[in-house]
Order: sequence, then structure tokens, then C-alpha cells
Amino acid sequence: MGEPAVSMDVRQAGGSVAVVDIKGEVTAACEPVLMSAYEEASGGGTARVLLNFTGLEYMNSGGIGMLVTLLVRAGRQRQRLAACGLSDHYREIFELTRLDEAITIYSDEASALADAGR
Repeated sequence: MGEPAVSMDVRQAGGSVAVVDIKGEVTAACEPVLMSAYEEASGGGTARVLLNFTGLEYMNSGGIGMLVTLLVRAGRQRQRLAACGLSDHYREIFELTRLDEAITIYSDEASALADAGR
């Protein structure tokens, strides 16, 4: 197995929100990349981490498992996870797996950031 076919860039979006821009494939192989991005995003008083899936090419059950692990870590830090940029297909998967009950889903980043400011 080679390197995971994913990149995750972290940026602050003002206030207590950090955005993780996900590009590529989210599978079990991306665990080190995802956890590293989360660690970077969760420092400094971050209350919400927004996962931006606009660049997502593929996600399998292993990737869903990584999101569950991330959800547990965020819960321990008393942080909330949100997601934006999901295609209709992956939004449906979030609903089927009930991830949408724990991770708030927004249609785009602007909506997520506007809601975070309330």
C-alpha cells in the first residue's frame, strides 16, 4: 500500500471555527492524515471543526469509520463537527449511517460559517 490519495488543508475561519478542506479519497488508509488535520484544527479554542468535502472524490466504509473515530475525539474535546460540500450520494450515506444526527450538514461553507456565528 502506498500513501493515501488524500490531502487535508486546515485553516481558521474566524472566531472559534476551523475548516478542514478534504481533497481526494477518504478511506481507512487516510487515518494518519485525518487525525493530524484534526489535531491542527482543534487547537486554540476551536469549538467547531467544519469538514469541507467539496474536493472529495471517493469515500468508502473505512472512511466512514474514520469519521466516527473523529466524532468520538471531537466529543472528548467538547467540540462540534459539521460538514459541507457533500454530494447528494454522500449526503444520503450520512443519512443512512445516521452520521447526520451527530455531524451537522450544510450545503456550503458560507451557510456553515453563518450558522456558527449565531
